[in-house]
Amino acid sequence: MTDASAAVPARGPVTRGSVTRVGIATACSALCGYAVLYLAARDLEPAGFSLFGVFWGAFGLVSGAANGLLQESTREVRALRGQIVTGPERTRPMRVAAVVGVAAAGVIVLSSPLWSAQVFGESRWLSVVLLSIGLAGFCLHATLLGMLAGVDRWTQYGSLMVTDAAIRVAVAAAAFVLGWGLAGFLWATVAGCLAWLILLVASPTARAAARLATAGSPRTFLTGTLHSVAAAGASAVLVMGFPVLLKATSGELGAAGGVVILAVTLTRAPLLVPLTAMQGNLIAHFVDQRHRRLRALVAPAGLVVAVGAVGVPAAWLAGPWLLRTAFGADYQAPGVLLAWFTAGAVSLALLTLTGAATVAAALHRAYAAGWVGATLAAVALLLLPLDLETRTVVALLCGPMVGIAVHLYALSVHRAGR
Repeated sequence: MTDASAAVPARGPVTRGSVTRVGIATACSALCGYAVLYLAARDLEPAGFSLFGVFWGAFGLVSGAANGLLQESTREVRALRGQIVTGPERTRPMRVAAVVGVAAAGVIVLSSPLWSAQVFGESRWLSVVLLSIGLAGFCLHATLLGMLAGVDRWTQYGSLMVTDAAIRVAVAAAAFVLGWGLAGFLWATVAGCLAWLILLVASPTARAAARLATAGSPRTFLTGTLHSVAAAGASAVLVMGFPVLLKATSGELGAAGGVVILAVTLTRAPLLVPLTAMQGNLIAHFVDQRHRRLRALVAPAGLVVAVGAVGVPAAWLAGPWLLRTAFGADYQAPGVLLAWFTAGAVSLALLTLTGAATVAAALHRAYAAGWVGATLAAVALLLLPLDLETRTVVALLCGPMVGIAVHLYALSVHRAGR
């Protein structure tokens, strides 16, 4: 019997209280994220902000891929409701995460001569080193989040999120006050990667969850994890790594690129930050609703559409003034463009929801196929002979529709065949 078997959840479905606790933590994390962006935009001119934005997106891309560890650990632990893990075939997800983190960091460093010059401009090697260190830490961070979600420890789950975000904004504030420039904001981006260690030191409950074992061999767990990581990586390209995609398809972004990156980031954050932060809640919810996952999608999808129905006209009417007032006169974008960016965020949020339902059903290949299809469609649309703003809107709005169709088809076939 595993020494953490008592931590395996035996309670009912995800509660409103758990969603509320994670929601509060998400709001705090989002405010901290906005604060980092605000400080960076105020301290760096648009061209400099585009350099920071690409690194911010690159770290979002690799950490988004690492969220596959969160998804797999949540699903595996949640599937053990009320059971006791016995026998030699068991896995410690945190140990697997440590191995994956070190290996991933090594891949980044060793492969960097092939791609770093095309992605990073100023502070190229500092960016590579920070990216690798940050990813290694985030692998353990994401896995611990998944373990906490699997055992309904939502207070600790939220605490880990807030600690990560608070460390980032503290370093960004220091960079702003002390004049560290671009390098300081690069450090701020990855500064929260040790938040998991702080929580383990401070919380006996988190330590108990981290010791939890899952059924099956490490190889089995790692196979499922690699499927989830590959799929989460494809999703991260659109969700967090979009600035990198813009850079790869546009060459030098310059000041106009800085404005587009900031506008896209700000308009999608109200939807995508909560959805990304609540992946544990969503996957747990869809696992609990395993016999009616398509129906279980209706309520969260309706909420996303409702938020979008308010957000699109708000971005049109108030967005240009807010952008100019908050970030300075160098950051100018028309209301219609901000409204279209917000509509693109709704499309991407719906894809995130269908993806969570698909991974909860252990349909890893369909999950990956949906996100890869959406990413390839977005890349193809970004290569259209249009101006930067127009092709960005088309890619963000239409690319996710491909993935949504793939996910819904897979879920419907899975339901028909059960």
